[in-house]
Amino acid sequence: MRTRLIVPLCAVVLALSAVAFPLLAQRTMKPPLHGRHWMAITGKPLGATAGAMIFQQGGNAVDAACAMLAATATMWDVLHWGGETQALIYHPGLRKVIGINALGVAPTGATAEFYRARGFTHPPQYGPLAAITPGTPGGLMVMLAEYGTMTLEQVLAPAIRLADGYPIEAQTANSIHANRDTIAQWKYSRAVMLPHTERERAAPEAGEIFVQADLAATLRKLVEAEQQARAAGKNRKEAIQAAYDRFYKGDIAAELVRGIREEGGLFTLRDLSDWRVRIEEPVSTTYKGITVYKLPFWQQGPVLLQALNILENVDLKALGYNSPRYMHAVYQAMNLAYADRDFYYGDPYFPPEEPVRGLLSKEYARMRFSQINWERNDPDVKPGDPYPFQNATNPFADLLRRWTVVPAPDTLPRSGGQDRPPGTASNDADFMRGFYAGTTSVQAADAEGWVVSITPSGGWVPAVIAGRTGIGLSQRAQSFVTRAGDGPFNVIEPGKRPRVTLTPTIALKDGAPWLSFAVQGGDSQDQNLLQFFLNVLEFGMTPQQAAEAANINSYQMRSSFGAHESRPGRMLVAASTPDSVRTALTRMGYTLEVQRLTSGPINAILFDRKHGTMWGGSSNHGEDYGIAW
Repeated sequence: MRTRLIVPLCAVVLALSAVAFPLLAQRTMKPPLHGRHWMAITGKPLGATAGAMIFQQGGNAVDAACAMLAATATMWDVLHWGGETQALIYHPGLRKVIGINALGVAPTGATAEFYRARGFTHPPQYGPLAAITPGTPGGLMVMLAEYGTMTLEQVLAPAIRLADGYPIEAQTANSIHANRDTIAQWKYSRAVMLPHTERERAAPEAGEIFVQADLAATLRKLVEAEQQARAAGKNRKEAIQAAYDRFYKGDIAAELVRGIREEGGLFTLRDLSDWRVRIEEPVSTTYKGITVYKLPFWQQGPVLLQALNILENVDLKALGYNSPRYMHAVYQAMNLAYADRDFYYGDPYFPPEEPVRGLLSKEYARMRFSQINWERNDPDVKPGDPYPFQNATNPFADLLRRWTVVPAPDTLPRSGGQDRPPGTASNDADFMRGFYAGTTSVQAADAEGWVVSITPSGGWVPAVIAGRTGIGLSQRAQSFVTRAGDGPFNVIEPGKRPRVTLTPTIALKDGAPWLSFAVQGGDSQDQNLLQFFLNVLEFGMTPQQAAEAANINSYQMRSSFGAHESRPGRMLVAASTPDSVRTALTRMGYTLEVQRLTSGPINAILFDRKHGTMWGGSSNHGEDYGIAW
């Protein structure tokens, strides 16, 4: 039965009791963060300290965000320097949100035919053939030059000290140990990450001083290029450009290309010199008076906007926080939005042109809302057709008709909420790791009104280190497809950006910053962020409460990683979910997986206009941390 949602009286009573749940009094595992002058939040305590150091030296939020980005990239916080950076910046002088696209591209020779000829249905998950060109160094330097106030030398100082040696955390050390066999395949990765070949554990131990001498030398070369330019009379911005050119056109580029080609990669010097950071106009939608901004359709962020447009057609607060009907509504909206992502999202700088106006139209959202089955999950949700909503005809109608779910083996018991059993098949465990794999996020804000939200990624452990540069390269090529039938906008081509999962967010209220937030976690990112946003707006939670709150996650979309499989009806729920809710969800066709924590690490800043202060939130999921003043 497909009808507009009608909430029975008994459901209203239950919903009201759920809303009455003492959200504002809810205790959190971490205290809320408060600040008046500045706030710095990211994925590692030392990374947040790097941001605080820059603020204490008089830098603005962009300077601090760049320092945190550099520090977390150096610390392998599920990214490294050869990865990609995606950012939204609120510019208080212009009173607008600006997008930074520092995503690398597929190198020369990286064609669909190349990968298919080698037996790949998608580019591999790891290794030299999974690499795209580095974006994070360029993204950092462009942000700093355009919107920061400090020199590259000042901003990179904490990262250089970390590269010289820092006490490595258990999370990273154990990740290196777990991936030691893969890392051992690559000469330069092995030399950096497995320093104890004479021991049973070749990886570093938690607390050990972890040294990256080659990376430290590379970062010092960037500072040297800046200093030489300043000595020659160049201004701050021109001097940072000189460092940029040394990375992408000079001796660093030459060694990076030599090193990756030695390992079997495809990069050329022209791939690096031709690549550019793009400063973009974000896309947005409105929800209950809040304008939410995302980067364009080369990343999955617009699915949150589409989901908000769909959910605008139902009274979520009346359904009740995390009631079965609420969970079902959110799950179905995400299914519809992610199905569109899988088919229509891709690099807008390559043809075909994405149907942006149709996908973000309120009319299209109402049509998609009308397709929801309110009694059961629909395991066969397909992409919609947004073209009529922008007065056009779908050029891929035939591909759309033939679109099918790509099921993956489901090793979970078909029961209503049993905890994950020991001995679950390895392919399923790998899927779970991939589902939450992502990167840190960076949030920074200052009293002048600058706000920065960054979700960098790529070059996570295990990564190929390119020669003597010390730079771990991105594995993001795996997010491409090699056949138009699997998404005509995201077929790999040299020079093209893959559609990525990375998705910073800034929301404005009455034209001023209200909320800045991001999370790690692959395909789960915009699912977690959607629920975080609704927790704050609909249910009155503080950022810390919302960051720790129980979420659901869908696996029904095609994964952006590995074999791009989907698991229709699979839902991750929190262990705190009552048995009655689990039973109701099971009757609606869901297969439940139960975990204690159900969200990637969310970092966020809320702007309290009433008191002229900032509220920070930093999830209890990982090692994320914030400092404020």
